[in-house]
Amino acid sequence: MNKIIELIKKTDIPTLVIILFLIGLFILAAGTKMSITSLLSDSIVRVGMNGVLVLAMLPTIRAGIGPNFGLPVGIIGGLLGGLIVMQLQITGFWGFLVALVLSVAFNLLLGYIYAWLLDKVRGQEMMVETYVGYSIVAFMSIMWLILPFTNPEMIWAIGGKGLRYTLTLQNYFDKILNNFLRFQIGKDFYFPTGLILFFAASCFIVSLYFKTRQGLAIDLTGQNELYAVSSGVNPKKARRNAVILSTILGGIGILVYAQSYGFLQLYQAPLFMTFPAVASILIGGASIRRATIANVVIGTIVFQTLLTVSLPVLSQVTRGDVTEVMRLIVSNGMILYALTRSPKEAN
Repeated sequence: MNKIIELIKKTDIPTLVIILFLIGLFILAAGTKMSITSLLSDSIVRVGMNGVLVLAMLPTIRAGIGPNFGLPVGIIGGLLGGLIVMQLQITGFWGFLVALVLSVAFNLLLGYIYAWLLDKVRGQEMMVETYVGYSIVAFMSIMWLILPFTNPEMIWAIGGKGLRYTLTLQNYFDKILNNFLRFQIGKDFYFPTGLILFFAASCFIVSLYFKTRQGLAIDLTGQNELYAVSSGVNPKKARRNAVILSTILGGIGILVYAQSYGFLQLYQAPLFMTFPAVASILIGGASIRRATIANVVIGTIVFQTLLTVSLPVLSQVTRGDVTEVMRLIVSNGMILYALTRSPKEAN
């Protein structure tokens, strides 16, 4: 009992309020005789498909840069990997694996350029990250129309040129992780074993990385740059490694998301992935200067479960859809909360 009380005391008030609200939603669901097992099953899927995108926030926060609002840079690299796999018509597990490898390759280059740019604007990273995210999405919206993809399933039927807005992965690597070792309990509960194992493995690998010399250098740079320099750490290199790692995770994350969703979404779609990822890690108890794997896991579970459960439950109770309003309040509210409290933490 004492451990539970201590855990509650360590939990941020906004996070605690959201958890209590989430519990209230489940109580409402039970009261309206909705399927709790079905809601839990859908929530677990959303946690797995969004988890790696939230994990991409961790390296830049720990480097002292803040949440990676330029996440679309990594997402673009991941989309390019998926598109090449579709063009070459590589299917199944190998298609997903090749897409991951290509994504990492693209994002090593994109991440290096992105890190170089952020190093030139020290102190204004989050603002510039947002500009970069919007800029690369606008640029690629043009490139999607002129890149030489020829697969009939990818290009517009009329004119035969330019990629469609949404591309189905049904014949490629649709739900390749979700269906791996998947099992069913009861009538409505399905557990996407492969999807959750991939998220868990990603968290484990990142946690191991932060125990290496490079990872410790990132942590030290984010905590105290002067002390990092006196300890023989190169802060510039540490921040660069953090940005590259975040960009790579963003590319992997969008491929995990896409295989679960069943589609690749192009043009303006990457812009809508950043704020939910930032909100998730902040809800988990992170700030713009401190974050842990636990913050990633807790935040993803709470935020994605909230979005999943609120739609059917509140629609059932109020006979209207207030989910989008709630999503905006929670996402933007948590970001504003973190921005206002971080200067105190820095002191």
